[in-house]
Amino acid sequence: MSTPPTAHERVAELTALRERIQQGPSPEATAAQHAKGKLTAHERLALLFDKGTFTEVEAWRRHTATSFGMADKRPYSDGVITGWGLVHGRRVFAYAHDFRVFGGALGQAHAEKIHKIMDMAVSAGTPLVGLCDGAGARIQEGVSALAGYGGIFQRNVRNSGVIPQISVILGPCAGGAAYSPALTDFVFMVRGTSQMFITGPDVVKAVTGESITQEGLGGAEVHGTLSGVASFVHDAEESCLEDVRYLLSLLPSNNRELPPTALCHDPVTRRTDRLLDLVPASPSLPYDVREVLAEIVDDGEYMEIHELWATNVICALARLGGQVVGIIANQPIKLAGVLDSSSAEKAARFVQFCDAFGIPLVTLVDVPGFLPGIAQEHDGVIRRGAKLLYAYCNATVPRVQLILRKAYGGAYIVMDSRSIGTDVSLAWPVNEIAVMGAEGAASIVFRREIAASDDPEATRDQRIKEYREELMHPYYAAERGLVDDIIDPAETRARLIDALEALRTKHAPVPQRKHGNQPQ
Repeated sequence: MSTPPTAHERVAELTALRERIQQGPSPEATAAQHAKGKLTAHERLALLFDKGTFTEVEAWRRHTATSFGMADKRPYSDGVITGWGLVHGRRVFAYAHDFRVFGGALGQAHAEKIHKIMDMAVSAGTPLVGLCDGAGARIQEGVSALAGYGGIFQRNVRNSGVIPQISVILGPCAGGAAYSPALTDFVFMVRGTSQMFITGPDVVKAVTGESITQEGLGGAEVHGTLSGVASFVHDAEESCLEDVRYLLSLLPSNNRELPPTALCHDPVTRRTDRLLDLVPASPSLPYDVREVLAEIVDDGEYMEIHELWATNVICALARLGGQVVGIIANQPIKLAGVLDSSSAEKAARFVQFCDAFGIPLVTLVDVPGFLPGIAQEHDGVIRRGAKLLYAYCNATVPRVQLILRKAYGGAYIVMDSRSIGTDVSLAWPVNEIAVMGAEGAASIVFRREIAASDDPEATRDQRIKEYREELMHPYYAAERGLVDDIIDPAETRARLIDALEALRTKHAPVPQRKHGNQPQ
């Protein structure tokens, strides 16, 4: 009669098995992953989490499929690593597809592991990070794999606005798999290794006759600059995951907590005299509003969202006086800072995110209006522009508006004006708030007089001057209660921090309703 293994022998067996699971299916599979310039799932998780803090769960999980030879291929973990750890000392849950196992394809057991970690994350009130590197649904498991995706999508939506959800695309993400990242708050991609598309190049060619590479169809550059799917684009996995860590340091763990504060070594009352020379007084001269942000925020540090897409508006997370804020700013060096369909959509999404997670909003306004043109009208600028209007009107977090120079027409209203609910509106002494610029306004209002004049140019110039002096002087809006104060640009940082501090305990009641029907 054989002697049963001792506890020490069982522990030794456990240790050996754990090590085998950690190493993956084979050295050849790991070498193939590295040959593509990609890290393994465990290596990625080691970069994401503080050293030695990651705890894996369900490492022993195996699929139960039997069709098409699957009964003989039952690797541990089933192609996805799930668990939790610390990022800058704060708890975060994560899952990571392991491309070395079935190409990271999703089957029933694989999906159930992800479902579990998503449920645990929302129950614990902690952020969720998904490291995506998979070939889509596992064909051998049929509809069970598709149902697994449905469960992920349902949880993405249920968790939206409750915990931050971040998707990091580190390989292929095709077909239905692409919809999960699209439902999350932020999407990171890496040039050369990340691809996202609903139908691949072969299907596109078969249906439309168009030939294109995977990178050209759904690479990081495409989604970072054209589609707006990618919030951040990086050149390497290491820098990508480091930025994920930085983003998490700026976000609250859930919608019931305030964003994390940081010790501020940058004086709250620091003067910003450089702004007087940085921003030209003439409303037609361009400047880079990023330099304004760097001058205002703590230590000049901010994290720009969608840096490469819809560049005529800037969306960024930063700190003012140690407190996290979301900043929306028109960018005069791109299309003169006009709003168009893409920039309105970009800003609306950012405003909604900040409002969902209690992040105060600071809006820097220097906008000549909405971009005119047939293409814009046909592209749905009315519908898409209304998204930004809806987002601001719906926001209940502290809101501060600062008008740097011009603020014309409907775009002024949409950029968090007093009339749609901003809490504090400030303006620099070079501000011009009007229906349109003086030149255009005078040409319309006085067109008959100008046409009948012996000297049309002189008459036009005179009327422009009168219109500007009468309706566009710096104190016009303040006199009517639409601006709270005209401030010295050198006091900008101190005044913004003071306004946000005054609004820290703001509570805004919301109407009783299931949900609004925002513009789509």
